[in-house]
Amino acid sequence: MNFLRGVMGAQSAGPQPSGAETIQKLCDRVASSTLLDDRRDAVRALKSLSKKYRLEVGIQAMPHLIHVLQTDRSDSEIIGYALDTLYNIISNDLEEEEQEENSQKQVEDLGSQFTEIFIKQHENVTLLLTYLEEFDFQVRWPGVKLLTALLKQQGPQVQQIILVSPMGVSRLMDLLADSREVIRNDGVLLLQQLTRSNAAIQKIVAFENAFERLLDIITEEGNSDGGIVVEDCLLLLQNLLKNNNSNQNFFKEGSYIQRMKPWFEVSDDNAGWSAQKVTNLHLMLQLVRVLVSPTNPPGATSSCQKAMFHCGLLQQLCTILMATGVPADILTETINTVSEVIRGCQINQDYFASVNAPSNPPRPAIVVLLMSMVNERQPFVLRCAVLYCFQCFLYKNQKGQGEIVSTLLPSTIDATGNSVSAGQLLCGGLFSTDSLSNWCAAVALAHALQENATLKEQLLRVQLATSIGNPPVSLLQQCTNILSQGDKIDRRGSKVQTRVGLLMLLCTWLSNCPIAVTHFLHNSANIPFLTGQIAENLGEEEQLVQGLCALLLGISIYYNDNSLENYKKEKLKQLIEKRIGKENFIEKLGFISKHEFYSRAAQKPQPTFSSPDHMMFDHEFTKLVKELEGVITKAVYKSSEEDKKEEEVKKSLEQHDNIVTHYKNVIRVQDQELEELKKQVESLKMQNEQFQTTITQQVSQIQQHKDQYNLLKVQLGKENQHHTSHSDVAQMNGVQPEDISKLRDEIEEWKRKLELLQEQLKEKDSLIETLKLPSIEGGTTEQSSQTNKPSGGPDADNELYKEVETLRSKIQSQSSDINKLQTENHELLQKLSLTPVPVSGDGGTVVVSKTADLDGRLSTLLQETKELKNELTALNEEKASLKLQLDSSNSTVAILQNEKSKLQQELAESKKEQDDLLVLLADQDQKIIALKNKLKELGEPVEDEDDTESGDQGEDDEEEDGEEEED
Repeated sequence: MNFLRGVMGAQSAGPQPSGAETIQKLCDRVASSTLLDDRRDAVRALKSLSKKYRLEVGIQAMPHLIHVLQTDRSDSEIIGYALDTLYNIISNDLEEEEQEENSQKQVEDLGSQFTEIFIKQHENVTLLLTYLEEFDFQVRWPGVKLLTALLKQQGPQVQQIILVSPMGVSRLMDLLADSREVIRNDGVLLLQQLTRSNAAIQKIVAFENAFERLLDIITEEGNSDGGIVVEDCLLLLQNLLKNNNSNQNFFKEGSYIQRMKPWFEVSDDNAGWSAQKVTNLHLMLQLVRVLVSPTNPPGATSSCQKAMFHCGLLQQLCTILMATGVPADILTETINTVSEVIRGCQINQDYFASVNAPSNPPRPAIVVLLMSMVNERQPFVLRCAVLYCFQCFLYKNQKGQGEIVSTLLPSTIDATGNSVSAGQLLCGGLFSTDSLSNWCAAVALAHALQENATLKEQLLRVQLATSIGNPPVSLLQQCTNILSQGDKIDRRGSKVQTRVGLLMLLCTWLSNCPIAVTHFLHNSANIPFLTGQIAENLGEEEQLVQGLCALLLGISIYYNDNSLENYKKEKLKQLIEKRIGKENFIEKLGFISKHEFYSRAAQKPQPTFSSPDHMMFDHEFTKLVKELEGVITKAVYKSSEEDKKEEEVKKSLEQHDNIVTHYKNVIRVQDQELEELKKQVESLKMQNEQFQTTITQQVSQIQQHKDQYNLLKVQLGKENQHHTSHSDVAQMNGVQPEDISKLRDEIEEWKRKLELLQEQLKEKDSLIETLKLPSIEGGTTEQSSQTNKPSGGPDADNELYKEVETLRSKIQSQSSDINKLQTENHELLQKLSLTPVPVSGDGGTVVVSKTADLDGRLSTLLQETKELKNELTALNEEKASLKLQLDSSNSTVAILQNEKSKLQQELAESKKEQDDLLVLLADQDQKIIALKNKLKELGEPVEDEDDTESGDQGEDDEEEDGEEEED
């Protein structure tokens, strides 16, 4: 407050007294008035004066406005006026016309000081957060703007207050879901300020589903065709993801990378891109680069790269890369993005190698890009981006390196000349008159040889035809020829750039390749040229060339195998001491790491230079310099005796290395065999488990069949027992009460039929009585329904007597049958304990019919019994088959157990052999350690690669022991 009063007093041209008095009166009115309408009018008046009299309103009214926020919460109108007034006091977003240049700094100080006063009481910020929960537009929107202004003025302090406030960040996340676009868009701006440089808040915002909401907004707004809202959302996404490994992993695991693919869908007609679309697409590409940046942890970067390939995002980027009509800056950023998406990822590098440009005939995308890199008419930033893309394509990609170098070898060069290869373009750029093309081609070719001794040796076979009639020269010789010519060739660009590029290529080529060093030394002009360059006292621009010449000469000493008599290590060191001086040589060697361009290149892999003249060093080359500078210094100062001792030690170490390598190979083979045996054991275990499961299932099925068999056997025995005692009783015992009622109905029906039969029987009896009477007359007329026949004598009487006798015999037989059936029916009814049914003396016919029905039922039961016997026979046969399968499974299990025991025995024998080999290795390691100690005592540098390998071997042995214990 005192500071603000001092500022106010220092203003010579302050507000009119009437204005200050008005503000004071309004403040008194706000403080003392009891009517809400009066306070509301006073706050409205303060709001209108707050822009013009910002200092006075801030000094006098801020406490009263805060009090209004605390006490008048029920009235949204006065709260909105108070928040707007505070925003005008704190915010520096005034119109530029209203600001004087000399007061700009003072205005910024005012906003910062007022913010400090407001947030001094943390409760004020917490109170403001509660107002953001109000849905009323005239409260929520001013609150969002005020909190944004506070974050702009005192970001870290306000962030800390919000972070410790309960549900503080969660309240702000609700702004993104507001249906009113003004509040939603200002909420995005608020979250931009909130998440700036605060990893804790970034994590909370991300886990509050921010990615989902922001991507939805971008989609709703039209992706890259959207307006400023899309740009704000992309800036917020960058804040959440940049240098935040947790959020990057959450973004990938949430499958949000797949939702980025539609951003890069461009139409065939790419003419007339708006400035906003260019900005949006540029930010989208930068967001992709944030996820695959080389500065991220390698594991996170690799997983994001693979996800981008599998979802088709890389393919979409390559489509933009090969499209026509794309703006230059978007094309450049797309190249840089593709570079980092494929860097160090084999599957992505292989895909990029297969991409063809839509030309006739189709050309690989790599060739098209290299054509742009060596074309001096292309923009400088585009050429740098293509170089970076080529470097990323070759990074940890021995397959790609081999393909590039193979285009230079004589056996693969296209004799027809119809197509241009990558190797031809690199050679063309290496020997052109443009210094920048020389440098880019040299660095690109050096990356094709990076950490690949085989390709360094193969590149020695490359022959170049310099001119018609002259014999071809090797690529190595041609590089040294151009290097020795120096400034004699008229080149466009920097004078030293070409030589620096060629020296970097030669240093990379010769390092760790004694054969290439021998080829280099075989040209007698190379060493005198290098010593002459190092010994001269040249200008500051040439110091860089001198340092690189010293490095190349040092590599020729350090990796020299002494195969050339005139250029052995000792003679080269004597030459340095006589013509240059060891101290001078080391001083010139130190020029490289002390140079400003070296420090810039060592910071990050991407080649970013402000101008072509600053393009001197490559990032990977700075690593090589750092690795070789110390060992070259020691190599130059060593004496001949130390060199001899070192050679002897090296030979001894090589012998031991060969022995160790041999045993390692043996152990590796045994490890492979062990792994195969373990896999076989696992396979046999699985088969055994499957067989056991099958046997268990079969046993359970057999038991089920046994139970069914026993049940059927019991049922069949009961049925046979009933049939033995009395088949009719067995049948009736199975009759239900419903069947008994039916039987009763049937008996009644048979009674009626019996009555009819009795009537017919009576008619027959009367006919018989009539026939018994003697006929006196010549014929007898039949008194029946039959046709009248003439009777004439004894023949007719005989026939009638025969018929009568026949009928009598039938009636007697029927009567006897009826009596039997009546007796049986009566017995059955008694056995069923049924209510007696009166049966007339002639009711035998009913029993006959019922007996026939019972016989039919009995035959049905016998048929079912026969079928059950057949089913039982089939079950017995299936049981025998299952027993055979069980016996076969048991035999198979026994065989598998025998094989398992044999494999375990072989595993134990292999382990014993491995232990013997490890004992031999331990003895060899002891000898190696003793020799290394001798080397250290002699002051020789000793590499720890063998120690690392032995450590790795120890870990492998522990893993094997653990696996054997599990077995």
